[in-house]
Amino acid sequence: MLRSVYPLCLRKLSIAAGFGLFFIVNLMQKRKKINTHHRTDSHLIVQIKQTVASTTNLLNLISNMSGQLSPTDAGNFLSVVDAAQMKVSTSDSPVEKSTLVSFGNAYLNAFENLVSALVVATDNMTVKNIALNNTEVTVLAIGVNASAADIPPIYTKTAQLEIDLIGIAKQSISKSASVAFVSYSAMDSILKPDFFNTSENTVKTMMSTVISATLSQTNNTALTKPVNFTLKHIQGFNPKSSLSCVYWNDSEWIVDGCSVLNSNSSHTVCSCVHLSTFALIMQTSSTPPESSDLLELLNLVCVIVGLVFFSLALLSFALCQWSPGVNNVARINICISLLSAHLLFLLTQQFLSLIRPQQVFCVAIAGLLHFLFLSAFVWMFIEAVLLFICVQNLSRISSKKKEVLSSGFLCVIGYVLALVVVGVSIGLVPEGYGSEQCWIKTAEGFIWSFLGPVCVILALNTIFFIKIVLTLNSTLKNLNAEVSQMKQTKILAFKTLSQFVVLGCPWILGFFINGSEVLEILFLVLNSQQGTFIFVIYCVLNNEIMQQYKQCFRCLCSGHKKY
Repeated sequence: MLRSVYPLCLRKLSIAAGFGLFFIVNLMQKRKKINTHHRTDSHLIVQIKQTVASTTNLLNLISNMSGQLSPTDAGNFLSVVDAAQMKVSTSDSPVEKSTLVSFGNAYLNAFENLVSALVVATDNMTVKNIALNNTEVTVLAIGVNASAADIPPIYTKTAQLEIDLIGIAKQSISKSASVAFVSYSAMDSILKPDFFNTSENTVKTMMSTVISATLSQTNNTALTKPVNFTLKHIQGFNPKSSLSCVYWNDSEWIVDGCSVLNSNSSHTVCSCVHLSTFALIMQTSSTPPESSDLLELLNLVCVIVGLVFFSLALLSFALCQWSPGVNNVARINICISLLSAHLLFLLTQQFLSLIRPQQVFCVAIAGLLHFLFLSAFVWMFIEAVLLFICVQNLSRISSKKKEVLSSGFLCVIGYVLALVVVGVSIGLVPEGYGSEQCWIKTAEGFIWSFLGPVCVILALNTIFFIKIVLTLNSTLKNLNAEVSQMKQTKILAFKTLSQFVVLGCPWILGFFINGSEVLEILFLVLNSQQGTFIFVIYCVLNNEIMQQYKQCFRCLCSGHKKY
């Protein structure tokens, strides 16, 4: 009885699908005629929406029956479902998001269930490729006798899948597994890139075909390792934009569990820890700054000037003779960190068009910049601690440094702390690096992996400086001896406080930019001239160093005259 009923049901279902799709075609043709006459018909729009809803119900019906279909019947229905994709995606009429989402979910469920019905159990390995008008399907099934050498690449014309199917099969009770890989060429107009909600005001562009990967008729669906998708770009890539590997969660595109592994001008490799429906979306700023060329030129000039003075400050710290009680370890490392960070940032921006497509390289640069800027702040904190110890015990600061605060010990603290913060950030949010400018991404608050430690250090330094000022005032009232040492300590405290303001204030200013061009220029100038300020504070305002400079210039001038 059942054998006679099922074929009849299938035929009726095919006829219903054909009528539904035929009705859509007629409505699309009517819509085109209306467009040529430049008039709208609200009744026709309602009809189209109703037809889309009817097609959605039809797809749900097919999906529910897919488990009872033979591989042959399932293959026949794939063509019916494939046609529905194109008919809805080419509609010129406006369709509400909820309607498109409902249709898209029904379509994906129907297609994936039909593809699952194509799987045939095997002891070795079987692969089935199906090319429809709007969809490509690859179904790979392996059994207990399959080996890794037997498994062919899983790919379509626009995408490729890398999955540890052997490892999944070994963990399965039946020691078998199968994966269905599907590429939809017209789904981007149904599950639109605008359904990717972000905090930034950007223009979203679908950069790949929508793909699906599912483990069909497999007991154990847990992945043994992340899966990688190589996606071919279907649109031109803008180097100033950012790419996001996303998956469909039944209502919108989200990035959870997916990240960009590598990218160039034509392809992007996405890595995900789960299977679903995926796509690659490019985000481009919708409001490019009008004066970007002027800001880029100003940034170039300011950073170069700052680098010159960083170099002069380093030479002064390393070559000039300083007072015995002066410890320049922290200042030298501050200059090294900031000089390296500003130089790396300058080179990155100058060659951004070449670096940005190489996503791994861009992420590495962002992580290195994060480390260098953080280490500069850690060294600034170390210098505040050294000054605090100096003020607390003026007479024993030299011995104290040798016993506890040796240069090696300070270097371990100065760089390891910053390295730990960056390491934890990468471990928790690996996709947080590699923005449009190869810096930390501001989405989802990841920028606080940098601003958080900076705020903590600035707060601690403020507490230290308040304590230092109070201690100095108290010591001045009670101490009459070692007046010269006290004077030198006061000068050192003033210079360290000035350095704290110079290095810290520009980053605090960054909190309040919010698109303000004036604040952005002020931030750019102050941040790029940190080397100039350090050189002025510690070298130009130091009479001993200036005397050594004058003596050096005299020697050079006299040698030039003799020559």
